[in-house]
Amino acid sequence: MSKITNICCIGAGYVGGPTMAVIAAKCPHIKVTIVDLNVARIAAWNDENLDNLPVYEPGLDKIVGEARGRNLFFTTEVEKAIDEAQMIFISVNTPTKTYGLGKGKAADLKYIELCARQIAAVAKDDKIVVEKSTLPVRTAEAVRSILDNTGNGVKFQILSNPEFLAEGTAMEDLLAPDRVLIGGDTDPEGVAAIDALVEVYANWIPKERILTTNVWSSELSKLTANAFLAQRVSSINAMSELCEKTGADVSEVARAIGMDSRIGPKFLKASVGFGGSCFQKDILNLVYIAKSYGLDEVADYWEQVIIMNDHQKRRFASNMVKTLYNTVSGKKLAFLGWAFKKDTNDTRESAAIYVADDLLYEQAGIAVYDPKVEEEQILADLNYLGTRSKEENAKGVTTFSDPYDACKDAHAIAVLTEWDEFKGYDWQRIYDNMKKPAFVFDGRNVLDGEYLKSIGFVFQTIGK
Repeated sequence: MSKITNICCIGAGYVGGPTMAVIAAKCPHIKVTIVDLNVARIAAWNDENLDNLPVYEPGLDKIVGEARGRNLFFTTEVEKAIDEAQMIFISVNTPTKTYGLGKGKAADLKYIELCARQIAAVAKDDKIVVEKSTLPVRTAEAVRSILDNTGNGVKFQILSNPEFLAEGTAMEDLLAPDRVLIGGDTDPEGVAAIDALVEVYANWIPKERILTTNVWSSELSKLTANAFLAQRVSSINAMSELCEKTGADVSEVARAIGMDSRIGPKFLKASVGFGGSCFQKDILNLVYIAKSYGLDEVADYWEQVIIMNDHQKRRFASNMVKTLYNTVSGKKLAFLGWAFKKDTNDTRESAAIYVADDLLYEQAGIAVYDPKVEEEQILADLNYLGTRSKEENAKGVTTFSDPYDACKDAHAIAVLTEWDEFKGYDWQRIYDNMKKPAFVFDGRNVLDGEYLKSIGFVFQTIGK
């Protein structure tokens, strides 16, 4: 295939939008078109006010502003973009199945299949199709089967190019990644397709950081990376509970073991638990794959990572109730943070959702402040759980645009996202306007507990 000059990406979400924006910014000679059937999302990407982009990532607005209208385009004209592109990225949602075989564990691939069928129906010339969504091993085989049996004579090459983005630092991860992984076939046509994608990334990434493998290794590497990272979080959280019982300090334990070069310091911060779209989904997918091959011990091992994470969230909510004299009924509890981590507006699988769900069950009133998450999203997250009616959720949860208003007259504050701004608040002012005794439950270990205790707060954090 000739040099790539036209790329299409199906899916304008948290992966597709930022990834394609960086490719467009770094490859001005390549036309990059992002397509999505969600009219409102595409309109937000095209909004003149870059503060209104549907995805919040530090630095994303600047890159979109630089490339949009030059060689970066957002549109709902899916078929036109597919027809014109030489290389098509599939970056659609692959949620955990909520029905049928594999319910609760397997990835739901219906959107991937729909993309493959649409590409097959539209394509009139040879295409390179790139899996960018997080997918179970051997998904490429299914995509290839659909594409190769269209009967229209078009040849397709299927590549796996998993993303390794951490939300909140996605732009740094895209501009200077630890590695880029590309998997493809080992025959001459497959190698040529791999080389074509390598050349795209080589516009700004050193070639020694671009790894090439077969398709299956690439797909499994993504699941394995997320499983290992989540495992570290659950491991330190398991130790945090033991620290609380024995009088140890989990932050001191983490620092001590993190100085071992074989272990390292990253992902050893005890917290209320991990969230996001990838960790839980990918581990459940790994569990399903292992069980499907009869590897029950392997499946049980990885499933325990999820069990520990769920336990940590429930334990945090339970501890709040116990500390507040075994009842939170009718009490105002302020949540600082709803996003699953700082510097993103993504709330998928956020710990705050599950902590709120448990406390609403105890008839608490929840007051939420998050600098980037809107009320509509907060209520949608709770409604998705289906624990109670939409009316009950709306009655039990109030959102605020000012953190001081959220905390006013509250019995307790729960810090559930590690937004940097929380550290700079006037905590004396917050204390003065709360019910007494005033409690702070720091689920992210971000606040100065000694200072808060010195001005009168009853302070608790994870693992101490």
